[in-house]
Amino acid sequence: MRIVLVGPPGAGKGTQAVRLAEKLRIPHISTGDLFRANISRQTELGKLAKSYMDAGNLVPDEVTIGMAKDRMEQPDAANGFLLDGFPRNVAQAEALDRLLQEENIRLDAVLDLEAPEDEVVKRIAGRRICRNDSSHVFHVTYNASREEGVCDVCGGELYQRDDDSEDTVRKRLEVYHSQTEPIIDYYKAQGLVVTISSMGPVDEVTQRALGALKREDAAR
Repeated sequence: MRIVLVGPPGAGKGTQAVRLAEKLRIPHISTGDLFRANISRQTELGKLAKSYMDAGNLVPDEVTIGMAKDRMEQPDAANGFLLDGFPRNVAQAEALDRLLQEENIRLDAVLDLEAPEDEVVKRIAGRRICRNDSSHVFHVTYNASREEGVCDVCGGELYQRDDDSEDTVRKRLEVYHSQTEPIIDYYKAQGLVVTISSMGPVDEVTQRALGALKREDAAR
């Protein structure tokens, strides 16, 4: 299957992307991984992206699109892929359509993970990270440490990242609503959107998504 995954910050896209890609046996292609891979390998696109990033500027759509094109042309993506973080706006969605048309292939579904805005803010703003090891992650409501402000694993200090403050989260949501959310209507016009709730246990959301994708595939 060829899938685009969309949803607001805090909807669990990263977690679900990894799980769904594994279940469906297709590569998970995330924008972050594309940037890191191209920059670390010092590809021409990576060098170009880094020059914009170092200058504090947004990387142009054509650079991101070029990276995505290269990745989708790799052998492991021949039978499908799951795109996470791309396309990020309607211009990128249109460019993706052109790329796929050139290869005579098409998307199978756009999976839209829904979450109430207040829940998104609660999920992100409640996150606490260990200063000693950023892989040690806690949550003041859903996964609290035994001692407030202290990592259960190593005893390090737990802190809230600047990106996770409530004001920053709400600004990120504003950007999502203005730039990314319009691609949902764009893909609805093509009959590709499958919407599910991202509320509940992680395993439950994964099974909900797989069931929705299976029904969508059977209907085609």
